[in-house]
Amino acid sequence: MASPTYKSGRDFTGKTYKSTTMAVFFFLLKVAVLLVSLGHFTVAHNINQKLHTDGGDGVQPLSKIQILRAVNQLHENASVSAYPVLLGTKGADFGWVTVTISSPNPAQDDWVAVFSPAVFNASTCPYNEDYYEPYICTAPIKYKFANYSSADYATTGNSTLSFRLINQRADFSFALFSGGLSNPKLVAVSNNVTFANPKAPLYPRLALGKLWDEMTVTWTSGYNIDEAVPLVEWGLKGEPQSRSPAGTLTFSRRDMCAAPARTVGWRDPGFIHTSFLKDLWPNSVYSYKLGHRLSNGSYVWSKVYSFKSSPYPGQESLQRVIIFGDMGKGERDGSSEAADYQPGALNTTDQLIKDLDNFDIVFHIGDMPYANGYISQWDQFTSQVEPISSVVPYMVASGNHERDTTGTGSFYDTNDAGGECGVPAETMYYVPAENRAKFWYATDYGMFHFCIADTEHDWREGSEQYKFIEKCLASANRHKQPWLIFAAHRVLGYSSNSWYGQEGSFEEPMGRDDMQKLWQRYKVDIAFYGHVHNYERICPIYQNQCVNSEISNYSGTVNGTIHVVVGGGGSHLSDFSTLETVWSIYQDLDFGYTKLTAYNHSSLLLEYMKSSDGKVYDSFTISRDYKDVLACVHDGCEPTTLAT
Repeated sequence: MASPTYKSGRDFTGKTYKSTTMAVFFFLLKVAVLLVSLGHFTVAHNINQKLHTDGGDGVQPLSKIQILRAVNQLHENASVSAYPVLLGTKGADFGWVTVTISSPNPAQDDWVAVFSPAVFNASTCPYNEDYYEPYICTAPIKYKFANYSSADYATTGNSTLSFRLINQRADFSFALFSGGLSNPKLVAVSNNVTFANPKAPLYPRLALGKLWDEMTVTWTSGYNIDEAVPLVEWGLKGEPQSRSPAGTLTFSRRDMCAAPARTVGWRDPGFIHTSFLKDLWPNSVYSYKLGHRLSNGSYVWSKVYSFKSSPYPGQESLQRVIIFGDMGKGERDGSSEAADYQPGALNTTDQLIKDLDNFDIVFHIGDMPYANGYISQWDQFTSQVEPISSVVPYMVASGNHERDTTGTGSFYDTNDAGGECGVPAETMYYVPAENRAKFWYATDYGMFHFCIADTEHDWREGSEQYKFIEKCLASANRHKQPWLIFAAHRVLGYSSNSWYGQEGSFEEPMGRDDMQKLWQRYKVDIAFYGHVHNYERICPIYQNQCVNSEISNYSGTVNGTIHVVVGGGGSHLSDFSTLETVWSIYQDLDFGYTKLTAYNHSSLLLEYMKSSDGKVYDSFTISRDYKDVLACVHDGCEPTTLAT
């Protein structure tokens, strides 16, 4: 298929024409050839059937764009220009670009797309025998309507937009489309914009290792191992530093399981590196920087970061844990927000950044970027949380928007993940699981013992995961680690959410059938869930009955597990049922997160904060002694004998 000429005077190869006459000649010639090619485009025998499935769920903002319908209507009097053309000259991993557009035929639904890589013509399309290659077969990484900051655009045809770009290992271009998102017509394309070092090591993600004295650091770069050797330089802050090697992973389009991840949503993820920093001193501040040793012996380094190592398991000290789910990603420049998909994501992120000195570890229990098959969004999410994940361990769980893809073995046979089938999540983030494709794991932090389940795989009695969960709960030494926490994405316990109410179960179907006897037997203190986009606290409960009449200050033997829904991290909110549930203590239809504070072995505080202001709106305490943990409760008694 022909490569059309851009109004900017450059073709897809980047060559600049030497005269206006020559430019016009090539423009007309290429358009003529393009029209012939478009015949194939319009008669492609099953492209119409693929438009919806390749686009994804119709909720993720990028899935609103029917990019396979795009046609070429390049206009010689339309223009798009972007400035500056070079970002990151002082090492920054983001930059602002001013985009100026001019159109002779403006309309209210004109929009500007950001493409990366900058070349997005048919030459970048993979061969697919199912249909003829369309003109554009890759979605942009973000977009804005042309009138976003110029209300009179439809009258004047002129607009100036500001885009915030992050380093994503490739150059960028900006394209003006008419026809709205449903019938896009390419009108003009800008010059290219790039970062000074597109391959730089970026977006570190800390996570606990499999041992208490181990921290892992994962990052993304453009360097494969045949170009450069990845490493971390690290050590106690202010002392001599040592170097540790890193492993390198990536994934390809063929690793994706369905559209749009395998089609219009595909974008090269770069290379993901993980290093294991071992034999850490407890409660100590370490500095580190990410590096790559090039073949010529020189080094490329990131900026210097720092983290505090974990306390020894059972150590009594102040320990603070943030838990939430379903945050998603936002755009600080206002891009791609027509769908109002994750309106609270940036508020939650910014409140956590503001409060960074007051917590030690984060658990994001599923539904991270809501990329839904648009792989570019993973870079943008890791960039968004980088101020947090580079300083404290950022532990994650698998949600339906990470894993569920039809016909791939997920417990729910849907395509909520847009064809990702768990691959980006398990590659981008390290978790101390035996098999990262099965996202369940156990981890310790001081006086806490965490059992993280994967609700996108079978958890019922007799399953592989059920055995893991029981082993994890049973392994907690409640004398050293009195605070036993269970967390999962979907609500396996209790929720007053509207759709659960319609089903009549107020839980994920089959959710607590088998789980509740484990929670009771092993005396789980609190169970956390996401998936439902609100906040709710449930009384200490067993078999649908509150087992403690206290509301805010629990003391002694609690008798049952407290269930907390914390799915209001940022994605669009979920309504509560109009039916009143007797076990619900506090409900809030707003964005927020929870914070656990263990003061010692006997005192625990939970607080719920709104993302809008960081203030506490709900809280409770548990105060008890070791004997209270050992006490016999209904279906939670150790066997005894009359023998002496």
